Amino acid sequence: MREFLGSTSHGGRRRVWHSFPVTIWRDFPGASTAARTSPSAVTVGNFDGVHRGHQHVIERTRDLSRGLPVIAVTFEPHPLAVVAPERAPKRLATTERRVELLLAAGADEIRILDFTREMAAWSPQEFVDRVLRDELRASLVAVGDNFRFGNRATGDTAFLREAGQQAGFTVDALDLDGGAEPYSSTLVRAHVAAGRMREAADVLGRPHEVAGVVRKGDQRGRDLGYPTANVPVDEAYAVPPDGVYAGWLVRADGARLPAAISVGTNPTFDGVERRVESYVLDRTDLDLYGEAIRVEFVDLLRGMVRFDGVDELLVQMADDVERTRAVLDLPSAD
Repeated sequence: MREFLGSTSHGGRRRVWHSFPVTIWRDFPGASTAARTSPSAVTVGNFDGVHRGHQHVIERTRDLSRGLPVIAVTFEPHPLAVVAPERAPKRLATTERRVELLLAAGADEIRILDFTREMAAWSPQEFVDRVLRDELRASLVAVGDNFRFGNRATGDTAFLREAGQQAGFTVDALDLDGGAEPYSSTLVRAHVAAGRMREAADVLGRPHEVAGVVRKGDQRGRDLGYPTANVPVDEAYAVPPDGVYAGWLVRADGARLPAAISVGTNPTFDGVERRVESYVLDRTDLDLYGEAIRVEFVDLLRGMVRFDGVDELLVQMADDVERTRAVLDLPSAD
């Protein structure tokens, strides 16, 4: 693991926010203790989901860095959640997961800007001066060619290049690729909302996932021979539509277990709470209560159905399990 590189001032006290290189800048810039004393290569974006377009930008930043540390600058919360909450998009990953994915994509450090109304009012020039020039001493800045920044998103890549000439950094604006439709977080959300999990995975470069802490449910699955790990649906995140999916349950230690996944309210039993319920194939011995897990969605098997009785449900569940094996290319239990 890379060395921890930052802490944040909060309520007049310094505190470690994570055990990986993250700094949240509050009361910018006076509270920041993380200003660099040597040049860096910087990329900036929301990076929600860290899809293949984002990965391409980070790879390109590293290619052009000439050995300088690569710093990914992102925001928390999403800027739209501050300036237009009614238009805030569903999130594709938790902040912690976003950091993990950015590091895996090749960033050396992550800087998370605490996005506030005050920051939203910064002019594009203020952002360049405060963040890129003064705090990070940027020598190179690489962004997607659709990058917008500053008050009312008035800054674009043309402005960034001009400002960079004055501030001492070069700018590389990159096509996010993706063929006819460029890779984007918006495209991922559209695929997830429609249950197109393979298409979402093609943009992300991995299966779409949701995260949460397992809690006790009604325990009907255990009584039926199919114990499930239950995670309540957080409506702030992009969750696939109600139905049954083939996928993986990923434990805190990184173990990936094949799972048949149900999303919905369990209508056969008149449920009201929407949940993600994962049955790990052929396992009845797992104790996952209280564990933070990720659930990866590989493919939609069927929509949610209300069954007339338990026997009919059990027949369908057995079929769901076998179809999950086929999707995941696993051998039959027989």
